Amino acid sequence: MKSWHRCMAGAIASALFVLVAAPVLAQTPASPPGVSAPETQPVRPVPAESAPPQLEPLAVRPLQDSAPSGAAVREPRDLSPWSMFLAADIVVKVVMVSLAFASLVTWTVFFAKTLQLSHAQARLRGALARVAEARTLSEAQKALDGRPTALTALVRAALHEVRLSGEGASDAGIKERSASRFTEIARAEARSMRFGMAMLATIGATSPFVGLFGTVWGIMNSFIGISKAQTTNLAVVAPGIAEALLATAIGLVAAIPAVIIYNHFSRATKAYLEYVGRGSGAVGRLLSRDLDRSRDRLLARAAE
Repeated sequence: MKSWHRCMAGAIASALFVLVAAPVLAQTPASPPGVSAPETQPVRPVPAESAPPQLEPLAVRPLQDSAPSGAAVREPRDLSPWSMFLAADIVVKVVMVSLAFASLVTWTVFFAKTLQLSHAQARLRGALARVAEARTLSEAQKALDGRPTALTALVRAALHEVRLSGEGASDAGIKERSASRFTEIARAEARSMRFGMAMLATIGATSPFVGLFGTVWGIMNSFIGISKAQTTNLAVVAPGIAEALLATAIGLVAAIPAVIIYNHFSRATKAYLEYVGRGSGAVGRLLSRDLDRSRDRLLARAAE
């Protein structure tokens, strides 16, 4: 009986402990074993003067592109024609200089031949107009007054052949020998007017290939640079290729005008030689008239 009473008293004590102590334990944070819980202090209100100051909003700054520390900034390369020429390989430079010199020769020949052909053609037209009304070779020579034209050379050649042949020579022989002299004079005029045109033909035919050689050499050096740099970046490849293509551009600049000027002078020389042929025909007609008159004089003397 005593043990039963003791059990009943323990159960009642346990129930009272749960009813009284459980709410208090629920409000107190648990502490690790062996550590005493800190004493709780009442919360004091914070005075207004000691409140933390309000932070001003930070100004938003634009983001700036900044290169990483230690990285080298690559400046854009100047790709003007002069800069590309200075940066080109020595072989490409020699090609460019030779093509520029060829272009200078082309324009020098153009201006020189233009003056030569225009003056010669104008003098020859004037000489043909002056001898148009002449009746004999002597009158034609006086009308020309020794002016340096192809027609003056033709008249002198005809008179010289008549003097060399003498009075006993046949008219056919004199005409044949004079025609041979006229042909030589016409050929000499053609050689004089065509002087320098062979150079134009050579420049027009070879300049594109010379420029192409410079381009091939420059591109070859560009590929060698790519292999050394071990990169295919366009910024590395483009300058070398541009320098190489500049040689081809200069070659075309030298070749195209040379071909056009050559064709122009071919037509102008042909027109001038036509005037020379007209002068040869006019002198031949004067020679034929003189021979007829001399034959008539000889016949008149024989009849006397």
